[in-house]
Amino acid sequence: MSDATATVQAASLAQRPKRADARRNFDKLLAAAAAAFADDGAEASLEDIARRAGVGIGTLYRNFPTREALLEAVYVDEVQEMSRSAVDLAELEPWEALTTWLRRFVRFAATKRALHQAMLATSDQPSEVFTACRTAISEAGELLLGRAQEAGVVRADTTFSDVGRMVSGIAAVPAADPGQVDRILDVALDGLRYRGDA
Repeated sequence: MSDATATVQAASLAQRPKRADARRNFDKLLAAAAAAFADDGAEASLEDIARRAGVGIGTLYRNFPTREALLEAVYVDEVQEMSRSAVDLAELEPWEALTTWLRRFVRFAATKRALHQAMLATSDQPSEVFTACRTAISEAGELLLGRAQEAGVVRADTTFSDVGRMVSGIAAVPAADPGQVDRILDVALDGLRYRGDA
């Protein structure tokens, strides 16, 4: 386990309550906040988040004393899920594992852009947790990209920094047609694939 992954895990575990009922409320709040932030951006109403979770606003504030604490918890939770999925996908063929993860990464990047910007706006410089999250995502992508390159199915002249920027850019495309982002990603992935001398 890398230092970045350990930092992300420690941040997540430090926040989670010990009692089962409190942990259920915490998890419901995280899920409700993730949905609200995806729908309404980082300025989503905290009262609405509590209502979606089926808890009172006091329960929200006991778990997350500030909006920033809630933003960070949602971001950390999503990063952990992306990191776990990279490990889980490693059982698939290298190309399928990489492309499946990159499709998830597009959704992650699209919905987390507002959280990312809001987290950066609250401080002059990124927090240790935020920096660890960014590193953990890169490590997860590098794992799958490296495996695909070793199998000879992905161009050897690219890095995850290249691929991550490409996919993040695609995620930022404002598309009225929901299928357009998928089509653009298909074209980009086709360019990533190794074809030998053909």
